[in-house]
Amino acid sequence: MTVEIRHYTAGRLPDIRQTLLDIHAEVRHRDFQLTTPFYDVDRFDERLSAYASRPGWTSVVGYEEDEPVGFAFGTTLGPDTRWWSSMITELPQGYTDEDGHRTVALNEIVVRKPWRGRGVAWQIHEEWLTLRTEQRVTLLVNPAAGNGAVQAVYEAWGYRKVGEQQPFADSPVFASMTRPVHRP
Repeated sequence: MTVEIRHYTAGRLPDIRQTLLDIHAEVRHRDFQLTTPFYDVDRFDERLSAYASRPGWTSVVGYEEDEPVGFAFGTTLGPDTRWWSSMITELPQGYTDEDGHRTVALNEIVVRKPWRGRGVAWQIHEEWLTLRTEQRVTLLVNPAAGNGAVQAVYEAWGYRKVGEQQPFADSPVFASMTRPVHRP
């Protein structure tokens, strides 16, 4: 299945904010029963605002006949990033050195239930990466999500686990994964 993908920058966040919040609530709360304070819509909105305030933030939203089906967004990791500071696993020297051009973080990718299992998440993911100029992309995944199935999807997309981190006191311990932005 192919969906129409639209690209957005931080300046256009007001145009899509409510769409992102609605999809987040539908998927995280209704579908996956993630109801801890970390997954509250208000907390998600705070994180969304924080991410979008950083240089290099972009988003894509997938549509089928003008109905939003999912989204992805992320931002470049700058020299002052705290992305790697919550690592539980020690990484090789230099691995976490960022210069604002090396790594982009995929902060969120969410697809509504009727469009899951149809290649839409892959399409959204790859389209988001098309305009990225960084060398590698990193993401965090809850290894318990889908009894490990979500992490397995990312592995099939070329991501490799580099360690674990817990970025917020009330967040799960996530698997930290990376892959090249553009695969050969």
